[in-house]
Amino acid sequence: MGKDNDLLEYFVKKLLGAKTHFERALDCKHTEFDDLYPYMIEHPQFFWYKRYVAWSELLTIVSLSEDLSFDWRSHFSKQQVQYIEERVMSSKVLDDWFEKNDSKEHVG
Repeated sequence: MGKDNDLLEYFVKKLLGAKTHFERALDCKHTEFDDLYPYMIEHPQFFWYKRYVAWSELLTIVSLSEDLSFDWRSHFSKQQVQYIEERVMSSKVLDDWFEKNDSKEHVG
């Protein structure tokens, strides 16, 4: 049972990390991607690509969580779960991920 708990903790940590990475990309904040590809900041498509990479990472972790029957949905709002299940990063996802949060700071 200890290994199962360790694995669950590992996936929760990875899931929350991927969620934070995606949210930081949405907010145009610094992510690991900036360190890997610093030259891309000069290109206009950079932020779109950065968001796509973060979205792909999130979907990959969710897919692995589903394969291993780990609950990932409890870490997201109902609307975010729907976006993830649809798997398509549309302008609606970009615009409404944070729903109607009036805060200017979404992620730390």
